[in-house]
Amino acid sequence: MPDSDRFQLKGYGLILLGSILFSTKAVMVKMAFRDTPIDAISLLALRMLFAFPFFLVTGFFSFRKYKSQLPEKKLWAAMIVMGLLGYYISSLLDFLGLQYITAGLERVILFLYPSFTILINAVFFKESISKKQIIALALCYTGLIVTYFHEINAGVVMKNITLGSTLIFLCAITFAGYIAGSGRLLKKVPVMMYTSVALIASSVGVFIHYAFTGKFGFQDLHGEMIVYGLMLGIMATVIPNFLVSAGIKSIGANNAAIVSAVGPVSTIILAYFFLDEKMSVVQILGTALVIGGVILVSKKKKSQ
Repeated sequence: MPDSDRFQLKGYGLILLGSILFSTKAVMVKMAFRDTPIDAISLLALRMLFAFPFFLVTGFFSFRKYKSQLPEKKLWAAMIVMGLLGYYISSLLDFLGLQYITAGLERVILFLYPSFTILINAVFFKESISKKQIIALALCYTGLIVTYFHEINAGVVMKNITLGSTLIFLCAITFAGYIAGSGRLLKKVPVMMYTSVALIASSVGVFIHYAFTGKFGFQDLHGEMIVYGLMLGIMATVIPNFLVSAGIKSIGANNAAIVSAVGPVSTIILAYFFLDEKMSVVQILGTALVIGGVILVSKKKKSQ
């Protein structure tokens, strides 16, 4: 096998593994809520606490590498705002929503964020929407409707599913806002520096929120809570971030987006085994429609 093919194959493998690890997040959050009395902000604070040292190290090396390319003040403010939007507000909405809906439904709704990014770019940045993108949007939202009503028919309390779905929906929208805004900022700021600032800012935001509203002080956090926080911080955040970043260098962002479509399927399978969530043909159909829409969006980007 030529070295170039081997390099690309390795890239696909890294993206695949990273996407699967990312998909464990929803399952571990649900397990933490099931097995411990921890609240959403305390669990999120633990996640960020264990990931924070890695963010600092990455930030240190990025600033040392790009010290001659430091951005102007207004860009610093924009990077901080984007970080708070994409990894603090979005993550908090995600953790809150997972208290009410299944991990499988959460992943399907969250996976709609590329479609929201298209809409945000169209409304705020006046980018045109192509026919292929309209078809992709139709597939995504049809899949969401199918999956949503499957949850209702499966016996989930309507009040819970509406509240939880709304929170995850807002999570996907805020993350899409982060992606859309990042696309503009990354034309002016090095990727590594931007990511470091965004993640450090979001971590500080979570820590401040936890200090004022956390149900548990650090002295009250027992072993099981800490283990879940550690797994969320390292296994579902730090490791997949590095894997996906390395994979994107090998195969490009568009191919990475297509491979990452394994995420919702992985979540459904993991939730079936670890959370006893039901798996049905209707659920798989709805998920497939959403994945199909996202892949269509990715292929459109590639052709451009």
